Amino acid sequence: MSAVAKRLQSELMSLMMAGDDDASAFPSEDNLFEWSATIRGSKGTVYEDLCYELSMSFNDEYPYKAPKIMFRTPCFHPNVDEHGNICLDILKEKWSAAYSVLSILQSLRSLLSDPNPDSPLNQVAANLWQDQTQYKKELLTRNAAAVVSSR
Repeated sequence: MSAVAKRLQSELMSLMMAGDDDASAFPSEDNLFEWSATIRGSKGTVYEDLCYELSMSFNDEYPYKAPKIMFRTPCFHPNVDEHGNICLDILKEKWSAAYSVLSILQSLRSLLSDPNPDSPLNQVAANLWQDQTQYKKELLTRNAAAVVSSR
């Protein structure tokens, strides 16, 4: 078994032991390098009660190279484009091998409630961010596919 596969198995065990109801990830079918993940919006934010599905692809250079992560559920957000691509520094130039699947998911949950509107992939969302009432209306209109989660 490769070192990457061992690391991914270890991270899967850590995720299962963490028991985080707001962030989860599991390998897709029998491929340890392709995962499906879910994150829920934090309480007290415009994303509260919304649940998003993501895909995570790991390569042979993980953990020294960041996984490719994309939203599968449409996500209206300043740092997510219409194709599900994410602008988050820890997935690019600030990547560190110290990050784990759990820490990535926690960072993505944090990004939902604390975007960087100065580096937008979605200019409309970035422009609306300051008016949270209007933003939430637009979010709920555009994110009808985001499953309302029960806590």
